[in-house]
Amino acid sequence: RWYPARQSIKLDPKGKSLRDEEILQHLPVGTTATLYFKDLGPQIGWTTVFLIEYTGPLFIYFLFYFRMPFVYGLDERFTSSPHPVVNLACICHSFHYIKRLIETVFVHRFSHGTMPLRNIVKNCLYYWGFAAWLIPYPTKNPFTWLFFFVSCPNYTYEVGTWISFTIMTQCVPVGLFTLLCFIQMTIWAKDKHCTYLREFKDYPSLRMPIIPFLL
Repeated sequence: RWYPARQSIKLDPKGKSLRDEEILQHLPVGTTATLYFKDLGPQIGWTTVFLIEYTGPLFIYFLFYFRMPFVYGLDERFTSSPHPVVNLACICHSFHYIKRLIETVFVHRFSHGTMPLRNIVKNCLYYWGFAAWLIPYPTKNPFTWLFFFVSCPNYTYEVGTWISFTIMTQCVPVGLFTLLCFIQMTIWAKDKHCTYLREFKDYPSLRMPIIPFLL
């Protein structure tokens, strides 16, 4: 019933969960210790999470890009678009999510093996819902210098990409998506930045989480 991934064991009810590789005799306790168990609920692997999150937007965007009649009807005004930016936006959007899928399979290493299964609904609503909302309205830079100034340059470049996409499409839904992306990635960047500060005593003080010299 309680397979390892859904178990949380703590030394303190309000503390952090013990890592899988920790050994009881090496923990900072005496001859006796009280362990607190919590059922984290059904879990799902992060690789599966990312594949589901990123595959959805790719196909949903195409559904609206090709102006399927069962979505737009048969009116010529809605089943075709004369604006080249629509094609360019589709190419950029598709490239972004194909790249993410490739990174998930061949690049990513996850510090946590799983996440609660219930979160997949929220995550998919975010990615899939915006993919359906972006299309009706009409670039990762590998420069390594950014690593000297921020802890998570991948987030910095991604935010920059979505800002460029917003400027190119000039529509409110894309701008809102970009804002929410920035807020979420800032939270992740700050968390990673704090982890680096704890693990590396000589971590550069100039380096910020996501925006050089500011944030």
